[in-house]
Amino acid sequence: MPEAGQYPPAVQRVVAALAALGVEPRVRAFDSSTATAADAAATIGTTVERIVKSLVFAAADGPVLVLASGVNRVDTTKLSALLGRPARRADAALARQATGFAIGGVPPVGHAAPLPVYVDRDLLQYDLVWAAAGTPNAVFPITPGELVRVTGGRVADVAQAPDKVAEPEQTEQPEQPDKLDKLGKTEKTRSA
Repeated sequence: MPEAGQYPPAVQRVVAALAALGVEPRVRAFDSSTATAADAAATIGTTVERIVKSLVFAAADGPVLVLASGVNRVDTTKLSALLGRPARRADAALARQATGFAIGGVPPVGHAAPLPVYVDRDLLQYDLVWAAAGTPNAVFPITPGELVRVTGGRVADVAQAPDKVAEPEQTEQPEQPDKLDKLGKTEKTRSA
């Protein structure tokens, strides 16, 4: 495992946050993408159910983070009832502003500011789950109990019932790393 200083700055923030919370940071970085639940499961060699999706939602008084099992789609009606106010899926700009991380690498800890967190109760049935570690190719294992503890999350039923899922969840494409243009200036790229 690389030393903490050998990781990109986003991963270093997650490593520092985990260590400060008393969790041994066991980050694994891969050459292939772990940006989606399916990609992460295939890359790690686990099941999609054990992947923690970190999803940001917008509510009237600010953003909320939902940590959902990779196979579940978050039911915004259930989430709105838990919050006592309407909630909708945040766009990529709000997700980055709220957490300090790009979609595809949003971790459950180390955010720009504290966020209310809801943890999908379905994650609790596993002995170990995998969460993003700040970039679209870095993850870390954690027990569901530790995930709830370190996030201060509220365990809740946030999953949409299987009979209500009409089509796959629409997700933003993860941001790609910065690249240099012909003039040597940094530009952001997005996957197509």
